Amino acid sequence: MCQFGVPNLLFVTHVPALLLSLTIGFIVLFSDRKNNANRYLFLSTMFLCLWIISDIGGWEFFDPRINLFFTRLALLTSVSILPFFCFIVEFTGRSISRLKKIILSIPFLPIILLLFTDYNAYIYDQNTCSASYGPLIKYVFIVSILFLSISIGVLKNFYNERKGHDDKTVKQIKLIAASLTFVVLWFFSVVLLVNFSSSDYFYMLTPAGIVIFVSILAYSMVRYQLLDIKLIAAQALTYSIWLLIGSEYFLTNSLDSYLLTTLILIFSIIFGIFLIKSVKFEVQRKEQLQNMADSLAIANDQLRKLDNAKTEFISIASHQLRTPITAIKGFVSLILEGSYGDIGTDAKGALEKVFVSTERLVELIEDLLNVSRIESGRMTFTFEKANIEKILKELYENFVLVAKNKKFYLDLKLPEAPLPEIVMDQFKVRELISNFIDNALKYTEKGGVTIKAEILDNGVVVNENGFVIFGKKSEFGKVVRITVSDTGIGVARDDIPYLFKKFSRGKDVSRLHVGGTGLGLYVGKAITQAHHGQVWVESDGQGLGSRFIIEIPIEHVE
Repeated sequence: MCQFGVPNLLFVTHVPALLLSLTIGFIVLFSDRKNNANRYLFLSTMFLCLWIISDIGGWEFFDPRINLFFTRLALLTSVSILPFFCFIVEFTGRSISRLKKIILSIPFLPIILLLFTDYNAYIYDQNTCSASYGPLIKYVFIVSILFLSISIGVLKNFYNERKGHDDKTVKQIKLIAASLTFVVLWFFSVVLLVNFSSSDYFYMLTPAGIVIFVSILAYSMVRYQLLDIKLIAAQALTYSIWLLIGSEYFLTNSLDSYLLTTLILIFSIIFGIFLIKSVKFEVQRKEQLQNMADSLAIANDQLRKLDNAKTEFISIASHQLRTPITAIKGFVSLILEGSYGDIGTDAKGALEKVFVSTERLVELIEDLLNVSRIESGRMTFTFEKANIEKILKELYENFVLVAKNKKFYLDLKLPEAPLPEIVMDQFKVRELISNFIDNALKYTEKGGVTIKAEILDNGVVVNENGFVIFGKKSEFGKVVRITVSDTGIGVARDDIPYLFKKFSRGKDVSRLHVGGTGLGLYVGKAITQAHHGQVWVESDGQGLGSRFIIEIPIEHVE
């Protein structure tokens, strides 16, 4: 008598494994039928289903010939290693040419050709249907180990390539490697149990390993997005509705009910197809947006590196330029002072122009160095108590002669009570106010400049566009406000948001033939922010003058 039928045990082990494998296999295929990796994984899953079916036939059928047929058919499952290997290769981003596929298929040809011969399996006991395996089983074992080893090697190399770059892909690699290792260990464990116990019934546990393997794949779909969960849910819901509606055919006998069920099924199929397509389109769009976001992130990273390289270049170049320019300025100054003897009027005029040009170069180099320090985070400040009133008076004395030579007025308005000492970097604050006064004189054609200082109980808050937020007060308490106002060309409201950016200048400055890089205000804003202060510009319009305003808290805030 042949092997006993065990329908209850098969229902617990084999049937769930078959249904689960079929479901996952078709979901993988229909999620993207054009994807070679999905096709190969589907083929591999179908071969596993074929093995489960052949094992069910081996346990259920008592006829020796049928039993032998299913026993031999089970060995065809070893061919599943080929599409699984191709899946691994495609997963790593590589492709397999048609010639390579043919070459890879050659080792599996003997298995197919000798599948239904005694080289595979043959029955040596008609009573128990006990089968014995021929030399083909050893060949299958060698080929399987070889392809599994190569697959693990390909996964390992891909893991080393992606390690530290793409966390999601690395987790997927680990999951595939873990599931593959689990299946191999499970199979060998079952074989060992059969050999030690001399009971073939332990072979019934093999499908449980497939259930766990397929469950790990299902988990990976949800957890690490090997497949999109929305698409899977839409497909599962649609197929379930179709099955539920189709089951009505078995519960009714009337023609009207058949026609109604058919009509509902047709509409549900049409609706379901549109639903799956729309969800798939949404998933594809989401993937495209994600790819664009990843590409943008990479581009931003490259731009950041280029910007850092540019900043470093400017810093090095400025340092190298400052030394010879300072020397030129020094020697020209000595010549003008007569340290090297008397010079003619024409030569003196030319040297004065050289001196002015070198001063502009020195200012430009200093601005470039400050920009590079700001962007690289190397801008240092020395905070200590200093008298802001003293700084304003010194600057007034420095610029009053310049104003008189241009026939402008320069006024300094200080409060009656002396201004308090404040904690600040006095050299940088002096540089900031000096730049504002210098600009006011440059961009004024008639009239003059007024410097005003006052104490306020609360400072203002300026938004990112350079405008004061009315009604909002600074959190740093009392402030010293310094206003440098002029009767010059003014500033258009549309230009204000760009004035404190790098290399930005007003649109109307070109007609005054005034040189400049547009870096002074950018550096000035960084200096003010380091003091927890505010800087902004106000103007009544073009040709109506402008007011550059600085606020610095009296109490220093760390």
